[in-house]
Amino acid sequence: MEIIGTLIIGAIAGWLGSVIYKGSGLGLLGNLIVGIIGGILGYWLLGKIGINLGTGWIGAIITGAVGAIIILFLLNLIIKKKK
Repeated sequence: MEIIGTLIIGAIAGWLGSVIYKGSGLGLLGNLIVGIIGGILGYWLLGKIGINLGTGWIGAIITGAVGAIIILFLLNLIIKKKK
């Protein structure tokens, strides 16, 4: 059951990150992957600077969205450099 919750939170966080950071769309699977990796990055990065955005689903989604925005920003930098 935890895996399903992680996938749902990752998908929502990835979608939210892509809506906030108006870059190129990655589709459902791309948003899911970016959201899950973004959640890991968000918890690590925000933990390092001492910021806690709350507990539960809402805190996890917001933290994942912060991480997803960072990942999308970096992906857009890499992709634009290749063109």
